[in-house]
Amino acid sequence: MNTSLVTLFVMTQKGLNFVEKVVPRYKDFIAEVVIGEDAAVLNDYSSEIAAVCDSQNVRFSFRRDFSKIETEYAMAISWRWLIDHPAEKLIVFHDSLLPKYRGFSPLVNALINHESMIGVTAIFGAAEYDRGDIIQQSAMPISYPITIAEAILAVNDCYVHLGKAIMQIFARGEALSAQPQAHDQASYSLWRDDEDYRIDWTLSASYIRRVIDAVGEPYKGAHCLLGNVPARILAAEEMEDVQIENRTAGKVIFMEDGLPVVVCGEGLLKVTVCVADDGLQSLLPLSKFRSRFS
Repeated sequence: MNTSLVTLFVMTQKGLNFVEKVVPRYKDFIAEVVIGEDAAVLNDYSSEIAAVCDSQNVRFSFRRDFSKIETEYAMAISWRWLIDHPAEKLIVFHDSLLPKYRGFSPLVNALINHESMIGVTAIFGAAEYDRGDIIQQSAMPISYPITIAEAILAVNDCYVHLGKAIMQIFARGEALSAQPQAHDQASYSLWRDDEDYRIDWTLSASYIRRVIDAVGEPYKGAHCLLGNVPARILAAEEMEDVQIENRTAGKVIFMEDGLPVVVCGEGLLKVTVCVADDGLQSLLPLSKFRSRFS
């Protein structure tokens, strides 16, 4: 069998974990690791991925320097760009239990939607995104509250489980098999930008808490205005609601050790970590009680 069977395309913490756990054992089947970079996150883990490849004597390149695929298969781990390779030889790992959450930011949106199960699906490429036949899936239950960082660590195990299973198939010299998706059960997950990170205080405290937890590190965090100051809320806790005769979402109703308890459309939320939009200065404790978040 051709020992240069696969070109890996990897990025983010998920890609790093995959490379750490899978590459050392199966590096004889990996011709090259192509590393993606992302300036929009605090740490894209590209340098760490490169260091692992270098320590294992596995050829690697960054996306900007990569020329072409010279292997039978290409495998994409947490990858965001199109890969020019025959669909039936392109293996894509997607952060959801397909056919649910096809598209973008599936893990973030699943957490916001309070899904009880998260996971990863390995599929073949297709003309339309995330519609390829399913090779294998790996799932796990979760409980709330949970941050995106914690969820990423959880799905890392799913990535590794699937990666090892597929590499074992290659090692046995067998062909990959797959089953069509149940397209009538599909749902889609829209792309997100900074506007989607803005907090809508008219929503419930439980929903806002999930938003804050789902868009925290490695992302920039949920944003709002504190008075007229652009701010990022990085952590918050739900509080027991009280009867408010003139409920106004976003107003501070209590202070606890300098931490504001904010009125939501339903429920109360205590803000425990709030920084200026540039992330350099904490805005807590608040300097005045009569403050409004918007």
